[in-house]
This record gives sequence, structure tokens and C-alpha cells, in this order.
Amino acid sequence: MEIEKFEYDNKIVKYFSIATVIFGIIGMLVGLLIATQLFLPQLNFGIPYTTFGRIRPLHTNAVIFAFVGNAMFAGVYYSMQRLLKTRMFSDALSYIHFWGWQLIILAAAITLPLGITTSKEYAELEWPIDIAITLIWVVFGINMIGTILKRRERHMYVAIWFYIATFVTVAVLHVVNSFEIPVTLFKSYSWYAGVQDALVQWWYGHNAVAFFLTTPFLGLMYYFLPKAANRPVYSYKLSIIHFWSLIFIYIWAGPHHLLYTSLPNWAQSLGVVFSVMLIAPSWGGMLNGLLTLRGAWDRVREDPVLKFMVVAVTAYGMSTLEGPLLSIKSVNAIAHFTDWIIAHVHIGGLGWNGFMIFGMLYWLVPRMWGTKLWSTKAANLHFWLGTLGIIVYALPMYTAGVVQSLMWKNFNAEGFLEYPNFLETVTQIIPLYMMRAIGGLLYFSGVIIMAVNLIRTAKQGSFVPNEAAEAPALEKKKVIGGYWHNRLERKPVIFTTLVLIAIVIGGVVEMVPTFLIKSNIPTIASVKPYTPLELHGRDIYIREGCNNCHSQMVRPFRSETERYKGEYSKAGEFVYDHPFLWGSKRTGPDLHRVGGAYNNVWHFNHMLDPTSTSPGSIMPPYPWLYSDQINPDRTAGKIKALRTVGVPYAEGYEDIANQDLKKQAQGIVADLKTYDVDIPETAEIVALIAYLQRLGTDIKVESVAQNQ
Repeated sequence: MEIEKFEYDNKIVKYFSIATVIFGIIGMLVGLLIATQLFLPQLNFGIPYTTFGRIRPLHTNAVIFAFVGNAMFAGVYYSMQRLLKTRMFSDALSYIHFWGWQLIILAAAITLPLGITTSKEYAELEWPIDIAITLIWVVFGINMIGTILKRRERHMYVAIWFYIATFVTVAVLHVVNSFEIPVTLFKSYSWYAGVQDALVQWWYGHNAVAFFLTTPFLGLMYYFLPKAANRPVYSYKLSIIHFWSLIFIYIWAGPHHLLYTSLPNWAQSLGVVFSVMLIAPSWGGMLNGLLTLRGAWDRVREDPVLKFMVVAVTAYGMSTLEGPLLSIKSVNAIAHFTDWIIAHVHIGGLGWNGFMIFGMLYWLVPRMWGTKLWSTKAANLHFWLGTLGIIVYALPMYTAGVVQSLMWKNFNAEGFLEYPNFLETVTQIIPLYMMRAIGGLLYFSGVIIMAVNLIRTAKQGSFVPNEAAEAPALEKKKVIGGYWHNRLERKPVIFTTLVLIAIVIGGVVEMVPTFLIKSNIPTIASVKPYTPLELHGRDIYIREGCNNCHSQMVRPFRSETERYKGEYSKAGEFVYDHPFLWGSKRTGPDLHRVGGAYNNVWHFNHMLDPTSTSPGSIMPPYPWLYSDQINPDRTAGKIKALRTVGVPYAEGYEDIANQDLKKQAQGIVADLKTYDVDIPETAEIVALIAYLQRLGTDIKVESVAQNQ
């Protein structure tokens, strides 16, 4: 059999690894800043570009897509070449992928602080960047599939299965969730409305966690953990069960983010059932990883690579147990909208993704530079700082979550809310926010130590950009035999097709009935489209990221209908919401029934100085809303775009819409003047007040009409 000589491309792995470290530091530094703003809101420095609402998405995007994303690509490019015994399909595609991905990150870093956002969590980037992501993802896919097709190994190893599932599913998720109608170059509206938009978004959001943060890292686990332990994977058969059951079940679980909301009950129940079922494949994977260390546990004590990976796999197991438990409705009723979810997310992010990345880098860098790790002691120090950081971060957040929920729901002996002022529930947990920031600082300190350690390691070695290798050519002959999966591993096209079918079924079953069966979203006659001024105000609300701290979803609990003094939120109230703004966290109170709850001057003063109306508030002031003006020239474009996606504005209304805008603004300005407040009609604060005063009032109108 002919032995062929070839070279592995280490240079692309080096590029992605460097980007991983740089963006890890940036993303975590931004996280530390917003964590500190929760007890020191002055740290937004009084400028719009650094407020919590705008840079919280910057933190999540930097960590997920820049830090974790670059690490994923580094690991995939390194392991795939070696598992398939071939260089990547195209060096040109590898570098287009690298530089294209970095440009996308740069675009995100510029646009998000500017308030250019769709508001959809983990999918905030506007439509031109969405298109760029699609193109670069296709480049990555062509390069990956091309490499698989020219491989010298007949069978695809477990890690490759997870890489294929990642590519296919992320492509489907991103394209479906990104349907939007452009208004300008930097503004669009979601194609979906209200409940449908929420379902699509959390089908995407949950599975972005599953197929961007989980499946590729399981692939990395199946490659790097056995390499580091110098042991084979514990069970090949368990890997097969783990893979297929995980990718099939995961895709169904998205609705568990929308329990007790206006989503149809049948969809919520599906989300709960499949979320609980997820425990089995998730723990199968965790056990397969940990049992791979059988006979090598003594090395865990000495080897920092194995230490990081063991804690990473354990954190994966804990997260994937806690996630399904949080999906049980009785638990979700307590935990949702609280800091409990923040703790849960960070156990996965800091423990699973972070520690797996650190272990991988400590393993990769010495090998690619042909040397030993500069300091094992420093790596061990990093490990303990990181571990301590996770504990100090997570425990206060779990505590805060329980405290918040109990205070929100507590009634006194007379049957009234014990803490009717939401602010009381915020000020109680400020010390816990401080502890969280300390935990983040510890974790961040460890990352800085790692960066120094890796740089010193590289300096003492010599980088090998093209690593020589040899392997027998793959014979072009028909291979017969083997059991069913063994045969499937020889056929990448069929394998990829089956993966596509497995991940599409759940999404189709959940989404199609929600879109096609009218009874799933009962309409309410009194609900009308937003006025032109309210539309401008809503876009300001989105720009400032208000939905990062305020929900717009009163759940059907007595504690919530009492607190927010109105009925629970109905599906029909959101039919003109492009996008939906239900939020996922209540750092501040829910706003769905805020319309009419306060007068205009209260909102005016509150946005200028939140502590003037709410002493002790941690919300930052928004002084630029008083000097910046809305642009009425954009009203017509907004109306036309929304009509295209189904909002029933009359034909030609865009030509006269600004007359209504001016009339409504004059009414608010005149009302403010009675309190000796002078403000131009086109000031942004006027539009924002119009939007806030509209929230939740349509259904109040109906109640009033029925009473009359």
C-alpha cells in the first residue's frame, strides 16, 4: 500500500488560538465591567456606548462567538486534519474563514455599543452582518466537508460526527432565525411577530447553546481528552447513543425558555418533556468522558491539562442536569427571570467551555511550538483561581435567585404583597452582585496568567507551521460488512443527510402548527398597531437594550398580576410586535403593564435620573435622550417595512404618518409643560414616553369597553 507524505496546517490553528486568548480577555473584561455596573452604575461613565443595556450583548457575543467560537475553530482545524489524515481541503478557504470571522467580530464590537441591534438574544447583529455570518459559515462548511471527502481514514471518528452536526444545525438555526425585513442599512424588523417570534428565537437561542457551545466541544472532548490521558475512549457504543440521541432530543427543548408565557401550552409541554429526556444522553456523554480516564486518575493530580478537562466535563454534567430540572414548570416558576439562570449559564460557560478551552490550549501550544509548557505551577495556579472564581461567582447568584423569587412572591398575613416595591428586591441582593464581581475577577486573573504562560511557552519554542505526516492512501474500493453504524461512518454524505433530518424534525413539529393554526394565537380586537411616535419610541427602547433588564411578560401568577396591577399577558397582545421584547431577566420590574401606571413627567424624570423617582435604583441615567432627536424622515420606511410583514397599516398611511406623530408628540409636550418641563417635540424622550405609556393598554381598553 502506497504511503503518502503530506503536511498538517498548524498556522491556521495558531491564528485561531491567538484570537481565542485575545477575545477571551476582552469578552471577560466587558463582563467584569457590566457585573460591576450592577452595584456601581456610574461606571457607564455617563455615555451611551457603555451602558449595561448596550454592552451586555457585547459581552455575550464576545464570549460566545469570539472566545468560544475561535477556540472551537482552532480545535476543529487541529483535530480534523489528524483524525482524517489529511491537510485541510483548501488553505485559501481556511484563511478566508479566519479573517472573515474576525471582521464579523469587529463589526459586532462597533455596532452593538452604537445601539445597532435586533434585540434578539445571541442574535443581536443586524442584517448585513447576518449575511456575512452566513457566507463565512458556508466557507467553513465547504472546507470541512471537502476535508472529509479527501480523507485517508475510511471511518469518521466520533469527534467528526459532532463537527458535522455543528455545521449543519448552526446553519439551519441562523438562517431561519435571521429572516427580517430591512428598514435601513443598520435597522431591520423581525419577519416573525410576538409568540411566533419568541418561539423561533428560543428555538435558535437554546440550540445555539446546544450546537455552538456543546456539540463542537463534545467533539473536542472526544479528541483531546483521550489524547491528554493517553487512553482510548471508554465506550464507542455509548458514543453512538450519545451522539444521535443528543442531537435529536436537543432541538425540541427550546420552548422551556417560554414556560408560563403566552406560548401555547402544548408547545411548552413538548419543551419540558424533551428537556427532561436530555438528561440521559447528556450524562451518557459526561460518563463516557470521565470513564475515559480509568487507569489515569493519578495523573489528574499532576497534569493541569487533565485537571481543566475533568472539571470541564463535570461542569457539563452539572449544567445538563440543572437545565432539565429548571425546565420542570414548578422549578421554572421560581427560577425564571432571576439570577439563578445567570448562575446556571455561567457554570456552563466558565466551567464547561472555558475550562475545556484552557485545557486544549495548554495541550496544543507546547506541541505546535515543539517545547514544554513554560510553567506548570502557573497553569496550576490558573486552575485554582478559575475554580475558585466559578464558585465565588455562582454561589451568590444562586442565592440571589432564590432571594429574588421568594421576595417577588411573598404575601403578608393580610393577603397583600410583602414587597410591593420591586426596588426592595433589588437592593437586598446588591452585596451578592459585589461577590459575583469578585468571582469574575478571580477567573479573569487566571486567564491573564494563562496568556503570559502561553506567550512564554511559545517564546521558548519554535513554531512548526507545516507539520510533516504520512499515511497510506485511502483505497478506492467498495468495502462490505460491518454493523449499521460502522457502514454509516464510511459515508459522510448520507451521514450528513441523516443529521439534517434528525435536527429538522423537532423544529418543524413545534413551529409549523404555531404558524398555521389560528387558535394558537387568539387575536384581540382592541389590539392595534403602534402609532408612528410609539414606533420611534420602541426602536429607542431596543437600541438602549432595555429588554436586557426588563421583561414584557406578566405570567399567570397572582404575585405578578397583583404586582403589575393588570391581567397576565395574552398571546393576542403581541401580534404586531416585530420583534417580541419579552426579555429573559428581571433586573428591573416587568414593563408590560406600565402604560398609564405613571404620568408622563414621572417617566421624564425617571429616565433623566432614576434615583429621583426610585431612591436606591441601580438603573443608569439616559441624558442623551433629552438632547438627541428622532428622525421623522424614517417614519415612512418603518411603516412600509412593517406592512410588508403583516402589520395592517393602510396603504398610503406612510405619507401622512408624521402628522399623527406630531399630534401625539404635541400632546405629551403640552402635558409636560404643565409640570414646567420644556422639551422639543422631536426629542427622543418624548417618543420613548409615548411607547412606554402604550405598553399593555390595549387590553385595558377592552376591559373598560366591556365594563361600559
